[in-house]
Amino acid sequence: MPTVDWKVWQDADTAGRFAAQRRGGLLGAAEQFEVLIRLLRYVPTTPMAVLDLGCGDGIVLETVATAFAVDRAVALDGSAAMLGRARERLAELGSFGNNGLTLSLVEADFNDPGWTKQLPAGKYDAVVSAFAIHHSEDERKRALYAEIYALLNPGGVFVNIEHVASLSEHGEELFETAYAESLARHRVANGEAVTPEQVLKELQARPDKAANRLAPLEAQLEWLREISYVDVDCYWKLFELAVFAGYRAL
Repeated sequence: MPTVDWKVWQDADTAGRFAAQRRGGLLGAAEQFEVLIRLLRYVPTTPMAVLDLGCGDGIVLETVATAFAVDRAVALDGSAAMLGRARERLAELGSFGNNGLTLSLVEADFNDPGWTKQLPAGKYDAVVSAFAIHHSEDERKRALYAEIYALLNPGGVFVNIEHVASLSEHGEELFETAYAESLARHRVANGEAVTPEQVLKELQARPDKAANRLAPLEAQLEWLREISYVDVDCYWKLFELAVFAGYRAL
């Protein structure tokens, strides 16, 4: 079994480069968040309890709490560097109209089967994750999806904004080229003098790439169905980026 290499994200420089250079240039970021919000509209509980799994800099949880009434929110990440960025971003979370919101930041590794014991007590109406679970081995992904299911209230939803495997080298090349072009546009707009070709070389040599354990989308959808999630589907996809989800039946 290969060693899980996600801990490169504990490095402050790696986290900083992603936040400064790559987060703003992600392909389809606005569409991903739009689909996320649409999926959460079908959760029957309000206000809702939300868990952001692998929260990174907190942008996903901020997006959810801006769009919905949330009374309990948990931001979990295994990287203290990322949690520090999330703490800064979410410091004003109460200003979004969520008076009385309880926010917990939890440093934990969801690759550890005991990770749920580090969560505050209670279940969730929504578990969201973005570009985090693809760092886990496939066997661990499947187990984690079952653990998430057990955390959901009836009618709750798991939404995963994720990096998935291409089915061919051609698909991988299409994704990496498009991603490099998007990042180059973002960085040029912020005053850098870079070309897509330069950015592509940086992407291919980036230290966190070795942490990727990409799985095919269809396999992951089937895992969710086997666990008993309902309305399982991929609701958005562009090259290797996908938004897929499943609900716990009422």
